[in-house]
Amino acid sequence: MASTNELRNQKYDRQLRLWATAGQSALENAHVCLLNATSTGCEILKNLILPGIGGVAIADGGIVDAKDISTNFFLDMDSVGRPKAEAVSELLKELNEDVSASFTAKTPSELINNEPEYFDPFCMVIATDLHEEDTIKLSALCEKANKILIHVQCKGLSGLFRVQSTEHAIIESHPENVVDLRLISPFKQLKKYVDTFDLDSLDQTDHAHVPFVVVILKYVELWKAQHGGEAPNSYSDRNQLKEQIRAGMRTSDEENFEEAMANVWRLAPSSGNIPSEVQQIFDDPACENITAESPAFWVIARAVRDFVAQEGEGQLPLSGKLPDMKSDTSNYVRLQNVQAQEDLLAVTTRVKDILQSLGSDTDVVPTETIQSFCKNAAYVKLLKYRSIKEEYVTNPRKDQIVTFVENDPNMSYYIAYRAADRFYTKTHRWPGSVTGVSAEDVELLKQESLTVLQSIGVSDEKASELLKLDSIVRACTNYVRFANKETTNLAALIGGLVSQEAIKLITHQYIPINNTCVFNGIASTSSVFEL
Repeated sequence: MASTNELRNQKYDRQLRLWATAGQSALENAHVCLLNATSTGCEILKNLILPGIGGVAIADGGIVDAKDISTNFFLDMDSVGRPKAEAVSELLKELNEDVSASFTAKTPSELINNEPEYFDPFCMVIATDLHEEDTIKLSALCEKANKILIHVQCKGLSGLFRVQSTEHAIIESHPENVVDLRLISPFKQLKKYVDTFDLDSLDQTDHAHVPFVVVILKYVELWKAQHGGEAPNSYSDRNQLKEQIRAGMRTSDEENFEEAMANVWRLAPSSGNIPSEVQQIFDDPACENITAESPAFWVIARAVRDFVAQEGEGQLPLSGKLPDMKSDTSNYVRLQNVQAQEDLLAVTTRVKDILQSLGSDTDVVPTETIQSFCKNAAYVKLLKYRSIKEEYVTNPRKDQIVTFVENDPNMSYYIAYRAADRFYTKTHRWPGSVTGVSAEDVELLKQESLTVLQSIGVSDEKASELLKLDSIVRACTNYVRFANKETTNLAALIGGLVSQEAIKLITHQYIPINNTCVFNGIASTSSVFEL
């Protein structure tokens, strides 16, 4: 009989291939809260429950009616008259018995204003259909408590969502090209290994099994001897080097030489040994001023920074990640592995020294995390999000928003959604909910769009000019056409997008958006804006 762990691995096999055991563990330990059991919100939770998130909670003060059933697959006829949060929770729980689900029939506004402690157990809050006033308050709550907030709106054939987090560190960003051959700056043992080869004296069999890395480095040495010590830095130089390698082939089917020619591009010089984004992390005050409260990411970053300055001689730890090679590479792979382990040991020692100097437990940073950082050191990322409160109130990016509105039609939906909330606040109804697609409501929504632009600091003259853009008119018209109603197809699509970003944020793997995504279902286009 299969063990519990084996059954779990079988159940989650496909996603384990995407984010491995560490990512799955992070997901299973996460608890998220959904505010308002909208169709979009339920689709988001569906996509988190199926892969095994630890727990979900739903807050909605509404009672199910016939209209709700027409747009929400997680409600049925038996749900009519029941608290919406309770009915949705029961059906969502059936998707995965491993996931706990709870609910409260209180409105999100009541919780935000009167019971902020309700949000304490959650690492993430997903808010759908939340009014702007409550969104701003929730933004401040989540920022203070270091919780991730995703604000979602989806109506008709458009939708948008906004991610808010404090700084978000990503060790495993999963770039496509993670090969680390050290062709430009070979480490000492690799240089010694290359020196053991004399290509001219090898017999045909041995010549065909020289690792392609050795072939490249041998011909780079020859190039430097012919060009006054200069490396093949230009595109033209590297093409000439490829021809020299081709000329060195003894037969037309020496795969190791073909591999060498195919990898000459890796000699292209970069702006430095340390990628600019990684250097920014090293230069961050949080990396310099390590304290006992510093997250593991910053402790390791400091250790790696010091390693680069000392043992690494200007180089990041060797990742040990290699491409598939056709030639005999056992010795080269062994060298790479030995060097990677030496670098890992040096960084680990530095991490423990830092922790000891702070009076912290030297085992508080897991060895697996240090190892992952070293393997991915060239690709670690740090995202710093602005809060929704900053975006709406304290520091709106007026100039960027104006530029986006003028150059990207999808930005007009962002304006229309904010305008619709103001429309409701004034009239206590949604645009189009009474009159249908009327010129009057479109005009009223345009006027509220004007107040949105003015509220972020756009001049009256410029705001009036923007209001005449076709994209603004279309966005307002389309909003009125659907009268604040969800469509199941867009709810499913936006639900998929949001849940994907939520998993990235929870697992700290892959790179999430920063910070706003707008999807236009009419044009089938999407845009990401940093607002």
